[in-house]
Amino acid sequence: MPDTKKSSRRISSKRLSNLKVVVLCIAAATTFWILNALNKDNYTTIVDYPITWEYNQEDYVAVKPLPKSVQIQISGNGWDLLRKYFKLNEPPFVIYLAEPAAKNFILTSDLKRPLGEFITPTLLEGLLEDSISYQIDKIETRKVKPVLDSAGYSLAKNTEIEGEIDFSPKQITITGPTSLLDLYNDGFPVLLNENRIDENFSSSVNLSVGENLEPLIQLQEKSVQVSFSVVKFLQGNKRLKVKKINFPRTVTLENEEITPMITYLVDERKVAELKDMEFEAILDYGKRNREDSTLAIVVKPNPKYIKEIKVEPALVKLKYE
Repeated sequence: MPDTKKSSRRISSKRLSNLKVVVLCIAAATTFWILNALNKDNYTTIVDYPITWEYNQEDYVAVKPLPKSVQIQISGNGWDLLRKYFKLNEPPFVIYLAEPAAKNFILTSDLKRPLGEFITPTLLEGLLEDSISYQIDKIETRKVKPVLDSAGYSLAKNTEIEGEIDFSPKQITITGPTSLLDLYNDGFPVLLNENRIDENFSSSVNLSVGENLEPLIQLQEKSVQVSFSVVKFLQGNKRLKVKKINFPRTVTLENEEITPMITYLVDERKVAELKDMEFEAILDYGKRNREDSTLAIVVKPNPKYIKEIKVEPALVKLKYE
């Protein structure tokens, strides 16, 4: 047969009622104790007290976010400390800066007296830090030269910029905090966003300081005209005639039949001139390496319109009789 007996663990209504009374009594006693304790004086605690800054914002700007609080040790009535701990209706303490760019910190010892008067009747025992750091710069306007940002473009293979890069206007006017304007002492970077440029370039390019600096730096010019010429180089190779200089009769080359070859890049506009040019592999015995009896090949002539000259072999071995 099923068990019809009531569980012995079930709490009766009377016991439950008594338990509620006990809980209410404990809560009331605890609340009374807390309220009574908060009415007492001579408590001490550490709080983050809110601060705000005042300075001439027409001539100066904060480069980094200014501190919003300062850690202080206070003592006094429990209710007052509780309000300050949880920042309940506590007005921030105002720090006035007459010359904010003169230094980048303020000593907390200079704040102790005015802050102590501000938080009365709570007593200020001290500030936990020796100073509060900040960075506020004077606002200036400068003119800087534009320069190409090398990371913002690329040239086609064997292509180079020829001559000067022309910018119009030739100067860019920027306004902002001095420490950030110093970043442009070497020029304002112009980003082309062009790859494998293989012909003369002329285009209007938009100017930008980047999203992180836009709130702090203003540009008077929104764009700049960039123009430059490019030159292409062609690959070539030639065999060389060997010319010995200052060789004694008793010294020869280990391989007298050697025919050096050079590879090079030549300005495409000078290809015709290069066709009629005779190159020589100059071997000057006076410039030999005495330790290993080798001699480096020097290629002549070496006109300015060719570059990246490589000769194979680069060295020859000497033989002594």
